[in-house]
Amino acid sequence: MSEAHCYQLVADCRLRAATDLFAHTWDPVVLAALQAGPRRRRELRAAIGGISDKVMTETLHRLSANGLIDRRTYAEAPPRVEYGLTALGRSLVDGPMRALGDWLTEHGDELLDAQERSAL
Repeated sequence: MSEAHCYQLVADCRLRAATDLFAHTWDPVVLAALQAGPRRRRELRAAIGGISDKVMTETLHRLSANGLIDRRTYAEAPPRVEYGLTALGRSLVDGPMRALGDWLTEHGDELLDAQERSAL
């Protein structure tokens, strides 16, 4: 998609849809926590820390609605539910999120310095 085309269709631009995935603070954090494999909700909350139950529920629903994670229910007693990355979610984690992480490794100090200077 060309840049000009994106400006003409700002409301439905694919770039905007993609950046919306990072507009919610916890979405990339949950995706990163699922990178090593499926986890139960309790395990996710423990791995992440600092996320409320309500926000975890909203995040899991949003990521599922976007096709990035799936919810697996096992017929056991007690019932067991796990969340894991879909192929689409894996491609996001292994592609753009990894690239962003690499960029932050290289430029993170500069970014933090700029943020500190602007806070003065």
